[in-house]
Amino acid sequence: MRHVEIEALLPGSDPLAVFDRLKDFQRYPEHTDAVREVTVRAERDGTLWSEWSVNFRNGELRWTERDVVDRPNLTLGFEQIDGDFERFDGSWTVLAAGADTTVRFAADFDLGMPSLERIIDPIAERTLRENISAILVGLLGDALVFVTGVGSDDLHSVRG
Repeated sequence: MRHVEIEALLPGSDPLAVFDRLKDFQRYPEHTDAVREVTVRAERDGTLWSEWSVNFRNGELRWTERDVVDRPNLTLGFEQIDGDFERFDGSWTVLAAGADTTVRFAADFDLGMPSLERIIDPIAERTLRENISAILVGLLGDALVFVTGVGSDDLHSVRG
């Protein structure tokens, strides 16, 4: 199993506005080529289900997740229910940092291929980092400063 964490700082931004933009999954494809499609369905009890299709090297990964939106605490939790991963769960957290806003992404994933994990997992981890970075830049703009979890090669692929 792999663990990925990314932290970014958005100068001069409102945490609630950043959170609201982050939780609008269906609009992700408008802001980045990393995400092909997201469909969101809300249950009467407030449970959200989202179906994702994202680019993975020369193909795509698909999954359905249960999402927990906690607006008062500015957190989004997610857990894959069905899809290409054996396991994929994590969270987004938005925090005030003075006049700035910090966004943290943390996730655990397992592709469920033990015999190939030494080869496939590092590629999947790098792709996840690149995709999350692209999503953040697409949603929040070029003023975003990555604090942890993104290398210069990843940034080059995101920002060109």
